[in-house]
Amino acid sequence: MGMGKIIEDLAEEAERQIRDQAWELSPTDRTVAAKAAADLHAAVGTPQSRQGLPEVDRLEHLREALAAVAIALAHVHGRLAWFLGAAATALTPVLHWRALPAGGGPTFGAVQPTLQEYTEAEDAIRRLQRTLASINTA
Repeated sequence: MGMGKIIEDLAEEAERQIRDQAWELSPTDRTVAAKAAADLHAAVGTPQSRQGLPEVDRLEHLREALAAVAIALAHVHGRLAWFLGAAATALTPVLHWRALPAGGGPTFGAVQPTLQEYTEAEDAIRRLQRTLASINTA
């Protein structure tokens, strides 16, 4: 299962738990979710803002987004932590990607993603961002 599908499933589950009141959002949850949503938006922006960017820049922004998820995770407990932890796990392939040529040397297992994989990762982060933004307004 790809990261986009995993994030979509996580987002739907989070939205369902909030809607069904199984997840009671604390003020801290709302604050952290809002900050994380803003940080994710700053990292990946819109699909149009990614067009024409070099792969090295796209990868940098994806790693920034993953870092934003990890930082948010460090500040919460309970359901939001579980949600963010699962999201971070889904996005871990980004950590094994490289945008630069290997230059004939070892790459520590890093692989060059396809343009489709960049787009899927960016779309997954945008979906995560929308869910986090909706947590703040729920």
